[in-house]
Amino acid sequence: MDDERPDSGRNVDSTGDAVPKADREANAGAEPTGPTEGPGGREVVVPLRLYKTVIVFSTLIAIVTFVGGFVLIDAATLQVSLLRSTVAGVLEGLGITPNADVLTVVLALAGLASIVFGSTVYVYGTRFRAQGMGKSQEDSDEG
Repeated sequence: MDDERPDSGRNVDSTGDAVPKADREANAGAEPTGPTEGPGGREVVVPLRLYKTVIVFSTLIAIVTFVGGFVLIDAATLQVSLLRSTVAGVLEGLGITPNADVLTVVLALAGLASIVFGSTVYVYGTRFRAQGMGKSQEDSDEG
């Protein structure tokens, strides 16, 4: 005898809403969500919609910060860069006249920091996986 009452605890979702019997049967073997420890490190299992959002935005942020970092490094190494001239002009407009060497170091460090930030975002984004996603072949026991 199935207990169909929503307050029974096992027939409700995380929001407390009743789950239809067809959905309960379809998700009977579904993987739980949340962080798990695996052989490849910590993974976070999330619903598919959240997984897609995380992958899209983490990849977008990584690409933008990588390109921005290399543009900043380029501006640090080229004395005739448009970005370098713009930054120097803005600083002079504010009453700050930096030495050329100081500006080079600041632009180079900002570029490296941007690249490291993009790498970190991408690495953390790859720790997410959707419910039901298989493990990579490297992590499987098949050989």
